[in-house]
Amino acid sequence: MKIYKLLGVLLWGALACQAQPTDEPVTAFVQVNVLPMDRDTVLADQTVLVRGTRIVAVGPATAVAIPEHARRIDGRGRYLMPGLAEMHGHVPGGNAPAQYIEDVMWLYVANGVTTVRGMLGNPTQLELRERIQRGELMGPTLYLAGPAFSGRTVRTPEEAAEMVRRQKAEGWDLLKVQEGLRPEVYDAMARTAHEVGIRFGGHVPDAVGLRHALEMGQETFDHLDGFIAYLDAFDRPVDEARLEEIVRLTREAKAWVVPTMALWEVLMGVADLETLRGYEELRYMPPEIVTRWVRAHERRLNNPRLDRAAARQHIANRMRLLKALADGGVGILFGTDSPQQFSVPGFSIYREIERMEEAGLTPYQILRSATYNVGQYFQRHDSFGVVAIGHRADLILLEENPLEDLDHLRRRVGVMVRGRWLPASELQEKLDEIAARYAR
Repeated sequence: MKIYKLLGVLLWGALACQAQPTDEPVTAFVQVNVLPMDRDTVLADQTVLVRGTRIVAVGPATAVAIPEHARRIDGRGRYLMPGLAEMHGHVPGGNAPAQYIEDVMWLYVANGVTTVRGMLGNPTQLELRERIQRGELMGPTLYLAGPAFSGRTVRTPEEAAEMVRRQKAEGWDLLKVQEGLRPEVYDAMARTAHEVGIRFGGHVPDAVGLRHALEMGQETFDHLDGFIAYLDAFDRPVDEARLEEIVRLTREAKAWVVPTMALWEVLMGVADLETLRGYEELRYMPPEIVTRWVRAHERRLNNPRLDRAAARQHIANRMRLLKALADGGVGILFGTDSPQQFSVPGFSIYREIERMEEAGLTPYQILRSATYNVGQYFQRHDSFGVVAIGHRADLILLEENPLEDLDHLRRRVGVMVRGRWLPASELQEKLDEIAARYAR
């Protein structure tokens, strides 16, 4: 009986789409294999119907009616999944050239990244967010943290409370926490954030500590630094009993973790410069930025205080920590901290995926961290991250199943962003334009 009710709902969604007169475009992914991402499964031979910016029907290809005027995309032998998210991005702002901003937005989209949480606020980003939503510029849906709360920007509880209220009024989606906050300043920020209804996340100030940040309701912990400090695991093996304790506390607090694993291998001096300079995706970045990255890494490697053995132990501890958090039921949110040193927007997802796999996460755990989990985190704002009726039509169509091999994410047929279909040829054409511009 439940199956018949479900088919009735699916057919109703499709028929409603067909019957209602509308100027909104309708797209049908026909006879496609669907990775819904709210569960570890593949739904074979489905038709997914999109009207405007929303998914309006998902069901067996024999059961979903397709409007005559709909664009049909052949899904036979292909795989449809939700768009990916970058949960620790740095959206260009301030004096960044307009062309560079446009290019960065395209780099995300071209790699199937359809949602970005910007974690370093600049007032110009608020208008950028609106331009993208209005369709004036192609880019991922942006959720933005305001200018950071740090020891330099707020020094008293009163300043912290005032800054929280101001950022809430200005329309930021969350507060960014950085280092240097004294406990009383951090607490004033946290209490006021709860009072006005704005979330906060990011780093863990040393004077505050991880346990207190969890108690005060910080929702996301980025880069794992606060965990490493709590475990005192900078250059010594992890204490397993203490690790088990902090995994439990984090899970009970319902906090989320954004690991950014690949970048830390660069920042800790573990990655070789020759390898980094060989990244093909560097051609999509302005040469002056790449030069700065190279020089910064040269200085890092030439620093006489660099202990590469200790750095490798530090990275191994982060890998152990990520595995324990994921297996312990803590919510993982996918993030790469791009654009950052050798972390090119969009392309950085493959570097991060490699490190998460090396840490022992399954393909499903990794993909879920970039889709379903992100949708759960943002559920008060919108519905996305699952191939399901009512969800935002952010989708990736792939030639092969990424649950079998995550490298299949590179084999895109196309990307849909808020209902707009971008075939692989169009994505690549613009990428070629960006590379050619920077080559000149």
